[in-house]
Amino acid sequence: MGFMYMGFDPLFFLLVVPALLLTLWAQFKVKGNFDKFSKERTTSGLTGAQAAAEILRMEGIHDVRIEKTAGHLTDHFDPRSNVIRLSDSVYGAATVAAVGVAAHEAGHAIQHAHGYSPMKLRAAIIPITNIGSKLAMPLIFIGFIMGAFGLVNLGIILFGTVVVFQLVTLPVEFNASNRAVAALEGNAMLTAFEIEGSKKVLNAAALTYVAALAVSLAQLLRFVLMARRR
Repeated sequence: MGFMYMGFDPLFFLLVVPALLLTLWAQFKVKGNFDKFSKERTTSGLTGAQAAAEILRMEGIHDVRIEKTAGHLTDHFDPRSNVIRLSDSVYGAATVAAVGVAAHEAGHAIQHAHGYSPMKLRAAIIPITNIGSKLAMPLIFIGFIMGAFGLVNLGIILFGTVVVFQLVTLPVEFNASNRAVAALEGNAMLTAFEIEGSKKVLNAAALTYVAALAVSLAQLLRFVLMARRR
């Protein structure tokens, strides 16, 4: 019976599949917008790395390094080493998409420098979230197989920590994008047309975080409902 719950429960198709479809659509939007605006060169000739450096300089932040990292859209800010790492298609690219992505990562560096509360909260819950992400699904699966619903409930609680992490991530990501757009506009680093292109790239990226949260919430609700009807 437990195996049937985990493998063939209609709640999966009712709750999780629509969220997964949203994820696929979000990934399609990210790729489409990034590819489109990677073909639009910046009027100023500003590259992603240069844009990030200029934003940090305007904010009075001088202790953040900007490095190139391998991969595609692997851009991120590492608060532990205070480094912005930009992918090959962003670091040296003088495109609207590259500048938008780089500005977003500079936004994270600004958050870190200013002690932005949601970012600090997210960092604080990472250890328990790592535990939850590793143990939640095995505990839930084993619990249903064995009919040990104490394990199921523990797994659900641990899975909940992952959902909380993703929920806290949303304001961090949206705020970084808002900071990026404000910096690009305030310093006239892009034209008005280019700003709109950068917004489309950043909005599509933000949608992926919303979709990830939707999938996790759907899974959490599914597990709760499955446990209640045992």
